[in-house]
Amino acid sequence: MGRVPRVSHSSSSTTSVSAQSHGAGSGTPDSSPHLERSLGNRHIQLIAIGGAIGTGLFMGSGKTISVAGPSVLLVYVVIGFMLYFVMRAMGELLLSRSDYRNFADFTGDLLGPWAAFFTGWTYWFCWVVTAVADVIVIASVYLRDLLPVLPTWATPLLAVLVIALLIGLNLPTVRAFGEAEFWFALVKIVAILALIVLGLVLVVVGYETQAGTSSFTHLWDEGGFFPRGFSGFAAAFQIATFAFVGIELVGTTAAETRDPETNLPRAVRSIPVRILLFYVGSLVILMSVMPWTVYSADDSPFIQVFATAGLPAAAAVVNLVVLTSAMSSANSGIYSTSRMVFSLATQRDAPRIFSKVSSRRVPQNALFLTGVMLLASVVLLVAGQGESAAFTVVTTVASLCFMFVWTMILFSYLAYRRRRPQEHAASRFPMPLGSVMPYVVLGFFVFLVWALTGAPDTRAALEATPVWFVVVAIGYLLIRRGSEHAAQREAFRARVAEEKEEAARWRREPVQAATGSRD
Repeated sequence: MGRVPRVSHSSSSTTSVSAQSHGAGSGTPDSSPHLERSLGNRHIQLIAIGGAIGTGLFMGSGKTISVAGPSVLLVYVVIGFMLYFVMRAMGELLLSRSDYRNFADFTGDLLGPWAAFFTGWTYWFCWVVTAVADVIVIASVYLRDLLPVLPTWATPLLAVLVIALLIGLNLPTVRAFGEAEFWFALVKIVAILALIVLGLVLVVVGYETQAGTSSFTHLWDEGGFFPRGFSGFAAAFQIATFAFVGIELVGTTAAETRDPETNLPRAVRSIPVRILLFYVGSLVILMSVMPWTVYSADDSPFIQVFATAGLPAAAAVVNLVVLTSAMSSANSGIYSTSRMVFSLATQRDAPRIFSKVSSRRVPQNALFLTGVMLLASVVLLVAGQGESAAFTVVTTVASLCFMFVWTMILFSYLAYRRRRPQEHAASRFPMPLGSVMPYVVLGFFVFLVWALTGAPDTRAALEATPVWFVVVAIGYLLIRRGSEHAAQREAFRARVAEEKEEAARWRREPVQAATGSRD
């Protein structure tokens, strides 16, 4: 049967948030760098892959292995399965209208101007906190492994140097950033594939390590597949969730390519393969080369496996790769935070000073703001928090904030299905099981929040996170009093009323029976 044609924006939609957020049609120099990025498809695909392969996998997997044992494999599969549907919802929304470019666009258009403000600033905060976690691990673990002669008091100074280097990497042109990230991501991908191949060889030949003979039987002969019981299995979800932050970069970057209707679905559909290969595949090898009981929560298992296996040269190489990976993840975080706060400034949801760009068309004021925020990593290190303790606290906050963004995506999708059924029916990339899975995933997020109450460090971070939303709420209450925001709210209410009428008419028309229900 034929599809209902895709509907265009109604007349009441002319003040859409996305148009405002990017200065569409304004011709202002502030918005042109955001609109005219020179990132090719190869850059976007590798940035999307590399953005999700950082400290959450290389460092965080040590903690998840120590608390859950082999059952951590199932943890990564479950989280990946759930987030795949979030990405499918995001993909359908981004492709439903050509002027959507980020989360603030469609959340503001579907849920209201308040949602654009909360989502935009929280996403900015998400990446600030993630970059703080990256800097902590880079300075306190990876660099100290490379330079063991340095005294302990030098760790905060290393963090300052890392921050300065990251800011320096983001100051050149966007094209230069894209090229650097392309090669960073390629190094990470090649390294993980090499680890899987080398580890597989060690297992096949029965290599003798200091911890015993390499064998796949380690996955069940050290207390079974669930050696820590359900409590350990549930506890692993906190750090494992952090490993997936950045997965949404796939949509936000692919949506700005020349052919998003081809590139975005391709990127989203590849998510299950990435999860099975990079997360599950690498962890199967790690826990087969050596028993899971050998790994320390405070160190990267990717380094430990070769050091304990008696291959110090390989361990040194992997340490450099892991350092590169963490730098790449932090670099992507700084890039996305600077662009998000720049976008917020162009729609008057942030101070106008952050909408200024340099002669190289880089939003350097927004970039410097992120650099100042990263100094929080220095404070945590000076406070004497251990690597694992500081990492756990920071990553818990990041995970909660990213869950808020993912939740806003799902709420936007539910509003989209309710108010724009005709656009859903015409979608070229519909979310599978779209009438059921948003509620299943939202329920899963409730479980994740409950899991964070199981340990003192994650519970403390859970109790502290609402402070951020109080700050955002106060900020929104201050700016909503302006005439522009009042006009946005009025236009949104009018648009919702018109869309509800259009949806009701569409549901009454005979074409509904011909098209059927789209799941």
